[in-house]
Amino acid sequence: MSAPRPSPQVSILLPFYNARDTLAECLQSILAQSLQDFEIIAVNDFSTDDSVAVLQTCNDSRIRLVDSSHRGIVAALNTGLRHCRSDYVARMDADDIMHKDRLRRQLEHLRNNPGLTLSATQAQKFPEEHIRAGYIEYMRWQNACLTPQDIRRQIYIESPFAHPSVMFRRRRVLERGGYKDGDFPEDYELWLRLFAAGERMEKLPEVLLYWRESDKRLSRVSPRYSLVAFEQLRAQYLAIDPRLKGRDIVFWGAGRKTRKRAAYLIRQGVEPHAWIDIDPKKIGNVYENAETYGPEWLLEQKSAKPFVLNYVRNHGAREYCRAFLDKAGYVMGEDYLDVA
Repeated sequence: MSAPRPSPQVSILLPFYNARDTLAECLQSILAQSLQDFEIIAVNDFSTDDSVAVLQTCNDSRIRLVDSSHRGIVAALNTGLRHCRSDYVARMDADDIMHKDRLRRQLEHLRNNPGLTLSATQAQKFPEEHIRAGYIEYMRWQNACLTPQDIRRQIYIESPFAHPSVMFRRRRVLERGGYKDGDFPEDYELWLRLFAAGERMEKLPEVLLYWRESDKRLSRVSPRYSLVAFEQLRAQYLAIDPRLKGRDIVFWGAGRKTRKRAAYLIRQGVEPHAWIDIDPKKIGNVYENAETYGPEWLLEQKSAKPFVLNYVRNHGAREYCRAFLDKAGYVMGEDYLDVA
């Protein structure tokens, strides 16, 4: 009987579905890594094209082809996790490209920081002609959200990591339940769950992933990634955030669209103590049994500073709210949070 193969330093979790057109380029970027001690757990999510044949043409013993237990990305991810032999798991998607030093840099990052559960990287979208204006702004924000403190302050704005850029400790993710299935983005749900459990996450200030933009991407076509799905998920975790406990909650933004978004959190039992708005036409209006005030009202709350949830997201307006709160002595992440 032959001896079992030693565990590789890194397991690459690579689910795929009908990825024939991009899989070869993805695999080339993996096989060209400066760190070569890895395995690729390629999970076939019931593909109907020639993706499997593309994998087989590589003829590399480090590639392990696994059939998913059920249809869908979450089942594929959890199936792959069960097959990973290393505790260091690097996520990758079949249409993306790795920088040649990605695995080496992230493995070093995790090994040098034993308290770190997840190491992500900055990412660069491509091809340029397919990138919409909203995604340019999202990537600017995401690539600047680096440290655990940044993530603590901004995790309710958007998903702070490109999913295929992360490397995490398999044991800790499995202890927290692995990937969850539901009507929500599975990656953002995992980040929020890890954050709520006190797991430390950080991002290397280096572009080590080239993230393909496509109209066929799941976030474009699946209702799991709709704006409503994000709002409901954020509200679920924001409602249990200990920073809100025992504080009067003030919602900044009393416009119709903002109130609609805030309603998801209110349904979770977080009732507003007051609303803040700069529009004089809204001052004095009552919504959800709470009155609307101008920002100056916050300056009068000296004995018991409320916790402010800034729901304003228009470019420039959110910055105005932050500047006002900072000047008034409110500390981001401790006395206020930006939400979406």
